[in-house]
Amino acid sequence: MSEESDSLRTSPSAASLSENELPPPPEPPGYVCSLTEELVTKAREELQEKPEWRLRDVQALRDMVRKECPNLSTSLDDAFLLRFLRARKFDYDRALQLLVNYHSCRRSWPEVFNNLKPSALKEVLASGFLTVLPHTDPRGCHILCVRPDRWIPSNYPITENIRAIYLTLEKLIQSEETQVNGIVILADYKGVSLSKASHFGPFIAKKDGFPIRIKAVHVVNEPRIFKGIFAIIKPFLKEKIANRFFLHGSDLNSLHTNLPRSILPKEYGGTAGELDTTAWNAVLLASEEDFVREFCQPVPVCDSILRQALPPEGLSSDAQCDDSLRAVKSQLYSCY
Repeated sequence: MSEESDSLRTSPSAASLSENELPPPPEPPGYVCSLTEELVTKAREELQEKPEWRLRDVQALRDMVRKECPNLSTSLDDAFLLRFLRARKFDYDRALQLLVNYHSCRRSWPEVFNNLKPSALKEVLASGFLTVLPHTDPRGCHILCVRPDRWIPSNYPITENIRAIYLTLEKLIQSEETQVNGIVILADYKGVSLSKASHFGPFIAKKDGFPIRIKAVHVVNEPRIFKGIFAIIKPFLKEKIANRFFLHGSDLNSLHTNLPRSILPKEYGGTAGELDTTAWNAVLLASEEDFVREFCQPVPVCDSILRQALPPEGLSSDAQCDDSLRAVKSQLYSCY
């Protein structure tokens, strides 16, 4: 048989692909570090990442996945696994648990993760509910700005907002710079009722299922009762987490002690021009193909097997992960 006919026989035609299905991606190239010397030093000091051991550490995590979670449908390429190692400061066990939690979250919340792509969320993006500011903070953290007042419940369910947040986090974490520096969240609760505001608090506080480092959460224009509520729940938070929450109320001078005016839009007393959401929306929409490939494919058979498999010793079961997600979901849906 000729080489041409072999190619025709083994290559799927475009007509055989479903609407959302793309050809399999090419084999990922070997890992090439994109960090600057400054970020390499920062990763070494803050994340215990040693460049000379980096690929050894990735291989160690890859071996653990294959041994302890053989049915886990996950990417095993270097760049992907590095996200989880960096998020857990190269602690293999904790990185593996985070990886399991990440996939368990995706399976347990299909209304959020199924068909997760920018074109499916154009209405949320156009509303201005969230954006990433064009300037990073002095530590190099990207600033995710969330404005719950832009959500009109009669237009679409709250899960669409959560989908837009995860969409943005997935895009941000592709950057090695973000993996090392982390992100900052700026949440503006101006004009938001307490019942609506309470739906976003648990999500912001819960990040055990995503490989990103949230370095600070700045809340502005929140209802006065927030401070009382936070005082009640603060003792139950880890000290490190509690110390990263800042409630500024309407005092923008307080906000500016943490985020300089030069990087903020004028809506928050800054000098960086008006808040513009279109640039970040364009970045997301340009990534449509990546999201279709990652989130819009049929569920592999091994994923359904994993649902029935017992978790490896020392790792949380799906039921435990589901319980924590159920607690968040109950707050999201309680009033709607």
